[in-house]
Parts: sequence; structure tokens; C-alpha cells
Amino acid sequence: MPNLPDVVVWSIPAFVLLTVVEIISVRLRPDEEDAGYDAKDAAASVSMGLGSLFFGFLWKFQDVAIYGVVYELTPFRVPLVWWTLPLMLIAQDFFSYWSHRSHHVIRILWACHVVHHSSRKFNLTTALRQPWMTFTVGFFFLPMVAAGVHPAVLAFCSSLNLVYQFWVHTERIDKMPRWFEFIFNTPSHHRVHHASQGSYLDRNYGGVLIVWDRLFGTFVAETERPVYGLTKNIRTYNPLRVATHEYVAIAKDIKTANSWSERAGRLFRGPGWSPQDGTPVPVVSTAKEPATRETVAASGEAPVPSGS
Repeated sequence: MPNLPDVVVWSIPAFVLLTVVEIISVRLRPDEEDAGYDAKDAAASVSMGLGSLFFGFLWKFQDVAIYGVVYELTPFRVPLVWWTLPLMLIAQDFFSYWSHRSHHVIRILWACHVVHHSSRKFNLTTALRQPWMTFTVGFFFLPMVAAGVHPAVLAFCSSLNLVYQFWVHTERIDKMPRWFEFIFNTPSHHRVHHASQGSYLDRNYGGVLIVWDRLFGTFVAETERPVYGLTKNIRTYNPLRVATHEYVAIAKDIKTANSWSERAGRLFRGPGWSPQDGTPVPVVSTAKEPATRETVAASGEAPVPSGS
């Protein structure tokens, strides 16, 4: 087994240092148009990040077991040498794009990923707001293991991908050089991804590379100022509720469903799917009752954010 470091754990001091620098920057040179910081929101994000380390460790047992079986059964082996590592990093980023995209458009997967989008702020602590129920993520990378990539090497590539994405969660950086913006995920691209406007919803899924979005038609450049959060924001900083609120909503919808087809739709269709005609029902968003994610996308209207 390759002896590779846990890049995420080793990066924690850098995460802390950069977050402190960003907080000082916001204090010394505030921008009224930026979402900025909120103490309760930042504490919730950090709590989610710490919880994700614990739960992520538990889910690793599932992934190790499945990956181990597949790796033993496949006749292929990809050696870990200087020229294969970049190829494996690119492959991991490719499958990460499809995992990320799927976790936006399938509700039972969205229930995991919604955690990361639940903050109405956008700063480096938002990067730490990671889900706890990540048991659905590992399956998307099985093709790499089946192709002969050692599970430990896959874990290393995934860690590098996650660490890269930390710095793109900031409003302190406007634009990178044009060539960099064309190839890589940047703060500008990722601000779009976290926005709740109808034109920005479900865009820019790339982790390290933004070229996948350009190739598969999900890229949108940042033009108007993003409004962060969900199209229907949650009103809690309780980490347990942040981690589970969409699963609770799914359970309630299934309980009140009128048929098995509706129950399946509530699980496997989009986050705001409605059984009427199999499509979301457009509604007018107000500050008291924001539209759901899918109804906003259907109507083309930008939601009015609740709260701030």
C-alpha cells in the first residue's frame, strides 16, 4: 500500500491562518457589498467541518470495504509514478465534477450536499461547512478503482482536490489572470456556484478544473453580485439540524405522498420536484416564503433572500 499523507489534516494550520488573515482583512478593509462574516454562521461552519472529520472517518470504512473488493477483482494496476499522478488527479477531478453535479440534481444526494450551500455568507469558513452524510460520494469514483488505481492513491487525490477548493471560498479575491480563469476553478467561478439567483443556480461544478463545466455546458461567468445561500434558507445554526434538515424534509414528503411513484420522485428527482405534471410548479418568491430551488429555475426569477 502506498504510504501517502493525509493532506487535509496537514493543511488545517494553513486553513486557520488564512481564515484569520481574511477576518482581519474584512475588518480593516470592509466592502459593503460583500456578505462578510457573522460570528454564529462562522461557528456553525467550523462545527460542521469538525463533525465532517469524525463522520468522514466512519464512512471511510464503507469506502475501504467496497474499494478493496473492486481493487482485488480488477486485473488492472496503475503504478504510482511521476507521470501517472497528474493523470489520476485529472481523472479524480473529472469524476468529482459528475459527483458534484449529481448531488445537485438528485434530491437524496442533494440532502447531503445542501449543507455546504446553507450559509448566506461566503468566506473561508464556508469552505469548512462540509456534510456529514457523505456515504453517497464514494460510489462515483469506483471506475478509477476498477481501472487499477489503488484506493489509497484515490484518497490522496481526493484530499488534494478538497484542499485546493478551500481558497476559492472568498470574496477578497476578485479575478485571477484570464488564462487561469479559463482553466481552473477560482473564487469568481465558485461565487457563482454558491449563489441563489436563477441564472446562477446549478452552475460551475468544477473542483480544481473549470474546463469540465465549459465542456458540458454548465459554466456561467460572474456578472451580477451573487446572493448566497439557498432559494429557501434555513433559519438555524444548530449543526445537527444543518446536517439533517433536508433528510427530515424528504421523510415528511414521503410520508404525505399519495403513490409510490410520487415517493420515488421525492427521492430521485430534483430537490424541488412536484408531482403535478412531473414538473415544478412556478411560484412567486417573497421574503417570507422564498421559492424552492427548482421553482426558481423553472420561472427564471431571482429569489428574494430572507433575513439579510
